[in-house]
Amino acid sequence: MLITPLLLEKEPLELDEKLPALDYTPDVRQVGVLAVNGRAELLAEHRGPREIVQDIRLRAKYSGDFEVLCARCVDPVPQHIEGEFDLLFRPTGIDAGQGERSISEAETEIGYYEKSGLVLEDVVREQVLLSLPGRTLCREDCKGLCPRCGQNLNQGSCDCEDRTVDPRWNALADLASRMKS
Repeated sequence: MLITPLLLEKEPLELDEKLPALDYTPDVRQVGVLAVNGRAELLAEHRGPREIVQDIRLRAKYSGDFEVLCARCVDPVPQHIEGEFDLLFRPTGIDAGQGERSISEAETEIGYYEKSGLVLEDVVREQVLLSLPGRTLCREDCKGLCPRCGQNLNQGSCDCEDRTVDPRWNALADLASRMKS
């Protein structure tokens, strides 16, 4: 759904969308629809007597089911994601100036939209990815995959030989045996 300043000039836009599966990252998959409810409105930012910038404020809640791959065994892990956001978007290039300048903390929360408008799916995709945990495990004691053959060690052991120990660790092994005696 494309949200444009022209669409918002007369009145705010109430959002009640059911987004089909969006493309996220290879390890995140949307299961079913993603419900998005909220409001988009146009804010006039006055920058002097003749300059008015049309900002888009987007406030919404989202909720949906996902599958995220386990960080160790790569099995899909079901995740229910809910969140909300309140974001401000300005036209691209409106803040471009000569050279570098410092920005305030409030300005770090501002996004930008192209002349064609703001794509709701792009905003929601970013918010979903930000709300996911940094690392997902299918269970705390997940054994992962065998580094040699790729066997899921949660489902059974593999026939790979025990890995030979790097000889650089021998000094530590000797130290451990001396500490036991």
